[in-house]
Amino acid sequence: MTFSKAWVRRTLALACGAAAALAHPPFGFLPGLLGYGLLMRLIDRVEGPRPLRSAFLAGWLAGAAYFAVGVWWVAEAFMVDAARQGWMAPFAVVLLSGGLALFWGAAAALYGRLTRGSASLRRALIFAGCFAALEWTRGHILTGFPWNLPGESYRAGSALSQGAALMGAYGLTWLTLAVFSGLTLVREGRRGLIAAGAAALTLAALWGYGAQRLHGAAAPAPDALVVRIVQPDVPQSAKYDTAMFTDIVGRYTRLTPSPGRPADIVIWPEGAIPAALDDYLSPAAWPRAQIAAAMSQGQILLVGGYRQEKGKYYNSLVALRGPELSVQGLYDKHRLVPFGEYLPLEPLWMGVKQMVAVGDGFSSGPPPRPILIGQGQIRVQPLICYESLFPGFVSRSADISGVRAALIVNVSNDAWFGRTSGPLQHLNLASYRAIEAGLPLARATPTGVSALVDAYGRSDSKVNLGLGRMGAIEGPLPPALAPTPYGRWGDGLFAAFLLISIAMAWRLDGRRGMAETA
Repeated sequence: MTFSKAWVRRTLALACGAAAALAHPPFGFLPGLLGYGLLMRLIDRVEGPRPLRSAFLAGWLAGAAYFAVGVWWVAEAFMVDAARQGWMAPFAVVLLSGGLALFWGAAAALYGRLTRGSASLRRALIFAGCFAALEWTRGHILTGFPWNLPGESYRAGSALSQGAALMGAYGLTWLTLAVFSGLTLVREGRRGLIAAGAAALTLAALWGYGAQRLHGAAAPAPDALVVRIVQPDVPQSAKYDTAMFTDIVGRYTRLTPSPGRPADIVIWPEGAIPAALDDYLSPAAWPRAQIAAAMSQGQILLVGGYRQEKGKYYNSLVALRGPELSVQGLYDKHRLVPFGEYLPLEPLWMGVKQMVAVGDGFSSGPPPRPILIGQGQIRVQPLICYESLFPGFVSRSADISGVRAALIVNVSNDAWFGRTSGPLQHLNLASYRAIEAGLPLARATPTGVSALVDAYGRSDSKVNLGLGRMGAIEGPLPPALAPTPYGRWGDGLFAAFLLISIAMAWRLDGRRGMAETA
């Protein structure tokens, strides 16, 4: 391969990854999903004495572009203290994108090894299996970081997103990869045309299922609980300014009372008040009295914050009953952010702990279970920030506890990421948890996007506060649906899809062996 040809291939690989990333909200360029199929074709045509290395490089470059578009917003976190940390922003984006791209590189090398230049139309299914398996790995290794899975490219609440109720985000990832790589086989003769047609019919069937599911959506019951979500528009930098503390408490307490009948449940975001829960809720603390004065009799306040117990720190969500602020329920975050809230494999890092500035970090809470709140004892499943990224998290909680929640409450501190695409994507990803579980979701963040989402992943402008807006949204709790197929089967369909990919690779290898013997 000539030097210029090699660079053309590398540029094309970058373009494939960038196109696929632009399919995700807020961009919504769904034709970009063909980037997966074009990447498959690019790997099929790798040349040179080391084809697996070339395949790995193509996959890694595509992944680097995909994640650079998808996670560039992490740079904003370093601009909170720009004078000291701003210089680290570009390095953080490059290292995170390049590190996550290793999974795509490994998937591409595995695909190249299994197909080895074959012209078989089965390779679209093999490609889907390799990449979906490595995306699953990305979502689990070292706690995992399943941000922007290919199956979550569709706007939550759209017809195509409803496939998550059947197969979850990982199953939808496999199907998305198989369909959009299959569509690129259209020019491979009559059989290629049939394969592309089958992919198009599969996509149409997925859309039809989603459209039918949305057609049966029910309105909230007349006696539904009323939920109020407070968004004070407090930037992250303000939380380090002690002079702003009184103003922050005031914003929350002013926005808590409803203009009419008091809401049954009020939700404040993660880290709402920049102090330990134990401190500002202690009997002698003035914020406690101010919060109590803002609440009505029997009203429930869900607020995120950190607390200490037996020398350990927890990132928690506490349910308080007004106006006495008695504790009705407590949830400690189970899935922690690696290198942000804790150090993975901590004994191996030795003196590095101080370099990443996490101190002793947070401790993980017990396996997730719903908490009971209110006089009606409604079951709520908390998701604190990062936990909303994980497919099946809510269903596993129901399996562990033996009870199913009626509402998902997602509190997050997306103020770290300013007015970027990050908070918009985070809302989309969190809404997939509502689709998977068939449960409504209430999401609260300090600067946006806060929203009340129904069990189909939808939120309209009346119950959605955009970025950089101060206010509160209030509405009746959308109804929960019957347990979804995904809620009952978990990743069973995803496992079946992977078995199909393995069978295709096995058969392809068997035929190749027979041909070589002949």
